[in-house]
Amino acid sequence: MSTDNINISMTINGEAVGPIEVPETLMMLDFLHEYVNLTGTRLGCGQGVCRACAVILDGDNGDSEEIRTCITGVGYFNGRKVRTVEGHATRDSEGTVTALTPVQQKFLDFYSFQCGYCTPGFVNAATVLVERLKRHPIARDQVESYVTDSLNDHICRCTGYVRYHQAVKDVILSTPGLVIEERS
Repeated sequence: MSTDNINISMTINGEAVGPIEVPETLMMLDFLHEYVNLTGTRLGCGQGVCRACAVILDGDNGDSEEIRTCITGVGYFNGRKVRTVEGHATRDSEGTVTALTPVQQKFLDFYSFQCGYCTPGFVNAATVLVERLKRHPIARDQVESYVTDSLNDHICRCTGYVRYHQAVKDVILSTPGLVIEERS
């Protein structure tokens, strides 16, 4: 049984990747791990249910969305812009982390994770939400439901849900411009 190969190119974390010849049936998760040595994206369930494998797909219109990489072929990402968990923090010229994003910092401040296995997916989900709220702020009384909706499909086997939820809510409430303040 032979597998056909395809050539793919994309931008990952701001850097051009490819063209690289890969098997047509290769999942994006395997491409990240085996071809570009980005191992922060996790294989959890292998069925797209737990979302530990979620990365961010950036659209040309400025929108972003989560995509599950354990069930999505690498060909889907051809010519597109992707962010993995490794692409969030600011790094110096030698690759040393010099600053975390507000989402990453709040996850640390709230001790949001135990084992950390699901954390990359939660970081990406929260980042997509924050970016959406920068474009379309919400009322303060909607924050709780927006956070729940954004994190609801992610599974944490250590039951860190409450702390993830608290951290994301705090990011939203402490970042100017994400919440529409009512005028009295």
